Amino acid sequence: MDEIREVIEAKAALQEQGDAKAILAHYAPRYVEFNLAPPLRQPGDGEDPAALEAWMATFETPPRHEVTRLEITTDGDVAFATSLDRLSAVPRGGSEPFTLWYRVTLGLRRIDGRWLVTHEHESVPFAMDGSFRACTGLTPDD
Repeated sequence: MDEIREVIEAKAALQEQGDAKAILAHYAPRYVEFNLAPPLRQPGDGEDPAALEAWMATFETPPRHEVTRLEITTDGDVAFATSLDRLSAVPRGGSEPFTLWYRVTLGLRRIDGRWLVTHEHESVPFAMDGSFRACTGLTPDD
């Protein structure tokens, strides 16, 4: 489990450095990705950093990514991990920072001796009051 924790924490640290290629080194060549931005499913290409670089370019500096409440379950060469993550950044052209807490589930496989992300799912809850507003102001203590 230490190897998996290292993969997840390394991905977060590399995001703060803005190193898309190094982040993708922790992913399988093809992976399933459901992240916060549209569309509903993004094609996961572990060999093409263009989409990740374009996303990081929407911020003044690479966003800070903190992984909290990480739980990992393994069985042989397959694992999944859940966490509550915090993204902090300043949008390009903006002056006000924001912080967003969101949920993350990762599926990993040991491939050629290395743990690699094969499935990534990020989400925020939405209000069930009929407004369907994303609940982006939640924190782990809510």
